[in-house]
Amino acid sequence: MKKIALFIVLLITVSSCVSTKSTLKNVDDNAPDLVLKKNNTFAITLFSIDKKYGYDPDYPVNIFFQNTRNEALNETRFLNALAGPNGEKITYNRLETCCPFPTKRSDMGAGFLNVYELKWDGQKKPVKLYLNIYEKGILMVPMGLSLKKE
Repeated sequence: MKKIALFIVLLITVSSCVSTKSTLKNVDDNAPDLVLKKNNTFAITLFSIDKKYGYDPDYPVNIFFQNTRNEALNETRFLNALAGPNGEKITYNRLETCCPFPTKRSDMGAGFLNVYELKWDGQKKPVKLYLNIYEKGILMVPMGLSLKKE
């Protein structure tokens, strides 16, 4: 009897962790598919004018590409295309996974955002970017960053 009660409590706890309504504001299933360049980075031509894009968990950079099994690869393809505000070489590391949301592109029915910290020479304070591999959106360079020179 105790095992059944524990199982029910566990089931309720797990199912309550993910809301049934997504808080993501910039999902666009009609966004064009992402394109890879010869150097294995994503081709990015647009620059965001929204200060929240990429810096706010409700406005993550949506980098869904073909499937979600290439999580780290797709994030690397995006991050390796970026540079600091004046073209500085950036370094990055993954800080955490956060912010569960419902999605149809995951076997579990839920997705998570990955939070990356970006640094470059001359920077006063590292920046955090929120990346979402589960949803599509218009891919842009977040404000304050630039594209790496080829």
